[in-house]
Amino acid sequence: MNCRRCGTPIKKPGDYCLTCNTANADAVVVEFEADRARLTMLDEDEVVGRTTVTTRPESDEQLTEIQLRNFAGRVADEIRRKRPDTVYAAGKREPLRETRAQVHHEFYRVPDGGGRDGGGATADGERDEGVSPVVAWVLERRGDRSLAVVETPPREKIGGSHSTLIGDRKGRKAVQTVAEHPHVKKIVPGPIDAGGTGSRTGLRAKATRAGTNGNVRLLLRDGSSVQENRIVTTAMDRETGERVREDLNEALREAELQDP
Repeated sequence: MNCRRCGTPIKKPGDYCLTCNTANADAVVVEFEADRARLTMLDEDEVVGRTTVTTRPESDEQLTEIQLRNFAGRVADEIRRKRPDTVYAAGKREPLRETRAQVHHEFYRVPDGGGRDGGGATADGERDEGVSPVVAWVLERRGDRSLAVVETPPREKIGGSHSTLIGDRKGRKAVQTVAEHPHVKKIVPGPIDAGGTGSRTGLRAKATRAGTNGNVRLLLRDGSSVQENRIVTTAMDRETGERVREDLNEALREAELQDP
């Protein structure tokens, strides 16, 4: 493959061209399995390349940790070669989380089931040009207007007349997790209702269905106490707000503040 701007040969499809400083892929889709990761490089709505990174799962717990870190590191290296604007990922959670921790690109997880709606299928049931359901899901939604990214530090996004959060350290962790999302503008803590039904599972957090203006609510539940916090996002409608909500709930699950 040659650079789309200057024509210089590049080593792998979608690689960033160091000759003319041009990106040849603006997004990478990664599909993780236990023994491999399939990467698809996109330039707008065109697939410009594919590559696969393989690994050999280990049975020993200590070796598994090393194998996972090395596997994620190789995937992260492939992503960095492309210098994409956005990374989309799906599949096995462990290598996905480790890869996400090793890269600094805007990173979105394709929600479970997001790529299983038959997207990309032709009339005879075949996949269009070998595009996987996950890639088809990403391509379908990339046509939406991009959401603005908020540069405000997470700690400055929290405000309002109520400053108390239930759940102590875990409550603060839940709000911090939400505040770190690039499409969250502000979090307004709400009053605490202590009249709920008791729970023995400890603090649990959930982003609720988006409203027509794209904003969502962060519901915190700890024992018999419940707190509903308003989340102001950069989404412009319910559909784009639902995308943010899915991201937030995935982040809360990764922070072990939601049941799997």
